[in-house]
Amino acid sequence: MLPTEKPGARSLADVLPNSARSLAREPNDLELPPVRSVVVVVVDGLGRSQLAARAGHARFLAARPREAITSVFPTTTAAALTTLTTGVMPGQHGLVGYRTLDVANDRLVNQLTGWDEGMTPQLWQREPTVFEQAAAGGIRSFAIGPSRFRSSGFTRAVLRGAEYRGANSISERFAEAARILATGEPSLAYLYIPELDKASHAYGWESPQWLSGLEAVDAELQSFVKALPQRVGVLVTADHGSIDVPHRSHVLFDQAPELVEGVRHVGGEPRCLHLYLEPGATDADRLALATLWEQSEGERAWVATRTDAVAAGLFGDVHPDVLPRIGDVLVAARKRVVYYDSRPLDQAARNMVGQHGSLTAEERIVPLVRLGAFER
Repeated sequence: MLPTEKPGARSLADVLPNSARSLAREPNDLELPPVRSVVVVVVDGLGRSQLAARAGHARFLAARPREAITSVFPTTTAAALTTLTTGVMPGQHGLVGYRTLDVANDRLVNQLTGWDEGMTPQLWQREPTVFEQAAAGGIRSFAIGPSRFRSSGFTRAVLRGAEYRGANSISERFAEAARILATGEPSLAYLYIPELDKASHAYGWESPQWLSGLEAVDAELQSFVKALPQRVGVLVTADHGSIDVPHRSHVLFDQAPELVEGVRHVGGEPRCLHLYLEPGATDADRLALATLWEQSEGERAWVATRTDAVAAGLFGDVHPDVLPRIGDVLVAARKRVVYYDSRPLDQAARNMVGQHGSLTAEERIVPLVRLGAFER
């Protein structure tokens, strides 16, 4: 059985739209009071379970009441951040995984770094952003993140409508947010912190490097909130959590030939594979491949055809243009394993320790912490 969410459960899709409603002095589902400005801080990779397990290293955040909200499926940065900035699920905005199928060009595309002339950001990401909607109401928006992301295709796809302010350290990003607030003008700011996710991939979230990053985030947040002007609300959340997976738990699935027979492209990521069959594949072909995977991996992964995954609502409502971007068969790890294809020459990804992408609570449940004018 595929995991499903309770109807009405709060999710990442609620954060920015309700922040904008707070700025407009409108009723909102998060019950945020009217404010002059909002700062939404996204700590990439800071799941609820990771924060709870290391609360002693984040005493400021841990001392504040925090809610549990749900990220998207798959729990990958491209899909989750796009849901945050558009307020809709991946089946609508179109970024349904880490590497997904560009049907028109018969290729896999990396949703974070693979943007080129064949993938127009304004068309591939189908939905208006909350920043664009806020601008229509006279609210100025800002995105604060590393300078290297300023002109990327992903930035142009998911942060359009916001003025990008580059800042290369955590402290510089909070300083930039403080400068924006100091003008006194109403504003909606998104502040992105990728350092914890980077440390998780390289060393694992249980590593000293990750803990050091958490301590730095906590200290900067405390200083920032202490100096907040009046009527400024801050929300802290994350795009996903993480699981540390040892090398011995790598599953080289291509070594079972029947699991890749008829598969043209292997997309997704190690904890959530999108398997794309050859053109002309039928529903019977999809079901046959899913059955083989279920027989092989059913004890440690959820396996579903595209049809079943869509019917279960894993991607939300799915637009017809987005449907072929979803794998014919999906394999989402539920045990502490990852799935790798050993055939490509480049196996650098197998050096990653921290992993995410699947449906487990460690990956999918993230915190929502209210600070400043939102604290209660």
